[in-house]
Amino acid sequence: MPTYTAPLRDMRFVLNELAGTERLRTLPGCEEVGPDLVDPVLEEAARFCAEVLLPLNQSGDIEGCTLENGVVRTPRGFPEAYRAFREGGWTSLGADPDWGGQGLPKSVGLLVEEMICSANMAFGMYPGLSHGATMAIEKHGTPEQRALYLPKLVSGEWSGTMCLTEPHCGTDLGLIRTRAVPEDDGSVRITGAKIFISAGEHDLAENIVHLVLAKLPDAPPGTRGISLFVVPKFLPTEDGRPGARNGVTCTGLEHKMGIKASATCALAFEEAKGWLVGRPHKGLSAMFTMMNEARLGVGVQGLGIAEIAYQNAVAYARDRIQGRGLDGTKAPDRPADPILVHPDVRRMLLTMRAMTEGCRALCAMTALEHDVSLRHPDPEVRKAADDVVQLMTPIIKAVCTDTGWEAAVAGMQVWGGHGYIRDNGMEQFARDARITQIYEGTNGIQALDLVGRKMGAHAGRYLRSFFHPVLGFIEARMEEPAMEEFILPLSKAFGRLQQVTADLAQRGLRDPFEAGAAATDYLRLFGLTALAYAWARMAEIALGKEEDAFYRAKLATARFFMQRILPETSSLAAKVLAGGGTLKAFEDAAF
Repeated sequence: MPTYTAPLRDMRFVLNELAGTERLRTLPGCEEVGPDLVDPVLEEAARFCAEVLLPLNQSGDIEGCTLENGVVRTPRGFPEAYRAFREGGWTSLGADPDWGGQGLPKSVGLLVEEMICSANMAFGMYPGLSHGATMAIEKHGTPEQRALYLPKLVSGEWSGTMCLTEPHCGTDLGLIRTRAVPEDDGSVRITGAKIFISAGEHDLAENIVHLVLAKLPDAPPGTRGISLFVVPKFLPTEDGRPGARNGVTCTGLEHKMGIKASATCALAFEEAKGWLVGRPHKGLSAMFTMMNEARLGVGVQGLGIAEIAYQNAVAYARDRIQGRGLDGTKAPDRPADPILVHPDVRRMLLTMRAMTEGCRALCAMTALEHDVSLRHPDPEVRKAADDVVQLMTPIIKAVCTDTGWEAAVAGMQVWGGHGYIRDNGMEQFARDARITQIYEGTNGIQALDLVGRKMGAHAGRYLRSFFHPVLGFIEARMEEPAMEEFILPLSKAFGRLQQVTADLAQRGLRDPFEAGAAATDYLRLFGLTALAYAWARMAEIALGKEEDAFYRAKLATARFFMQRILPETSSLAAKVLAGGGTLKAFEDAAF
């Protein structure tokens, strides 16, 4: 069975030294956030994930969920683990104290999320969906809806879902057919079918709160006609307990490539009683409260998989002996050297490490901006921080999930044939990681969001939230000899990003096909540049502390990233500048 040890030292580094808890403590409600408060939380989360969740990961994958007479049973051990998870207060970690939450900032919650995803990504789906539902109801629900649902969701007694996708539509939600017919008492009757609903039915919580996209009878066409409704599995009684069963039925479980312990359901809504959340026909914007949060969460899923894949690849590379080192024998007392000495194995491991630690840093930096955007008393400061979050959301979702998949595949490669065998657990990481590049908007959709929405939004204001700090960072350190090996590569990559951004903006205005053709390569270029910025900042912190092995390794990993990964930005820039002519010119019939 795979092993996992939470990377607490690196987590503390990105929280305390890179993002900076001193900035966190200036925010209302975060005055006490510091090592004395946070370290015990992280240590207990690490223990819970290693001792409770990890042992269920492989068995849950093998057993999967079962459906019988509309009832879904999760794998053995999951109900008990969820009960311990809820009783331990993990469902309420970042929730508002007004609803029974602990009020810890996103910067801390993200690190706990990563541990959960490393230890048991399928388990993490259940409370993860509830968190998104909590945010949507808190922001858009009526006072009565908040009072009824939020305490139960925060405590974990009830869980939540997002019900968007239908058999004939996923990305294009304007095509949904689910209908909501108003009743005299202010409720609606929901009828329709939804598919791919994570945690849509299970035996972990006593009630499930579905947030459903549907159309009212007077809805305008397309996405302008979508409304959001809350539809509980059991209708709450006057005293807030689950009452009569609502008209929501699980009609099937998907048999999936991965995350098999997460119930992915087809749901039928048959005259189900629901209530409008937010304004009529404004459901998509309300649902995006959940989706933006979910996209950051999915990025963390990729990060979590990358970390556990890296740890187990390193452990195997230290233990497995094959051949001798190309530059001489390294273990003369053994019949062969550990494969850790071989250049290609070291290349794979260092790539996994550099991308994983870089993604953790980028997530931590963005999580801090997320906290500022929600908590800072100055609305202008909140807006500036939100600009960063809006810009970085598609980048983090795509880059971190690509990293999760690539690290899982590389980890299997390090293990060789043994990585392909189920008993060793490595192949599960690849199967679990693959969905992260698909759901909550495929990574291609994230790229289109970046070039189609974020790049030109507010006359380039989102872009400036990244470009200006990076340029200022580079200019302030150009004359520092110790930083030269990090600043020069960053400066070159940043220059390429600026050049292709200007070129793509012009071509995309003339022909939207050009923007779409370049989108994925542009996002990757942007993401690598953002990672280079994070690595340069981390290197600056580590310089002068080389007597500590942690900082020595941080500097060595930064050098590897700058020399062996960041040069990819040259080819990406060339592909973006090449334009989309060859894509458009190819005849449809020739495919």
